[in-house]
Amino acid sequence: MARASGWPALFWDAFKQSRNGMVLLDEQRCQVEVNPAYVELLGAHRSALLGRPVYEHIEDGPIVSAGEWRVTIQKEEFSGVVRLVRGDGNLVTVQFAGHPETVTGKRLVLLVVISTARGGRRLPAAAATGETLSEREHEVVRLIGQGSTGPEIAQELRISHNTVRTHAVNAMTKTGARSRAHLVAKTLGQGLVAA
Repeated sequence: MARASGWPALFWDAFKQSRNGMVLLDEQRCQVEVNPAYVELLGAHRSALLGRPVYEHIEDGPIVSAGEWRVTIQKEEFSGVVRLVRGDGNLVTVQFAGHPETVTGKRLVLLVVISTARGGRRLPAAAATGETLSEREHEVVRLIGQGSTGPEIAQELRISHNTVRTHAVNAMTKTGARSRAHLVAKTLGQGLVAA
């Protein structure tokens, strides 16, 4: 196989050499390619990752349904926070950014790990995106502030628990919050959600 040149070669060099974990996903969320930093982050063998759904390494499984994923990858980019289960069973919290592209007729998504926290440490505070919370995100944050659990919020709003988590993560990203408690404090302090 001929060696790639130009932009493709530059991309693959950056992908392989990056100190940030990177993974390419297909439309079904299966890992198509992983870089050495991602393999090290998960403490797994590359061969055990390729062709497997990325959500197999997410604590409590997928954070979005298959339908929500199809909507998400129609966006230019997206981001979030998840807890990954490493090969040794330990958890690592990662903040990630995703960028979908259509390459040679296939829809691929590049996920890049922006920051990590292990052993109960918190992620560094993220810069708020400045985006306005959606009506549903407001509802979820209000219910979190009232002490409702994810399943209780899902039942009250008649949505899935995964959708509740997605709204909470999106609200955290928009406000730059590091945790749900921080999210409630920030939204109350900024007057985004009434007490």
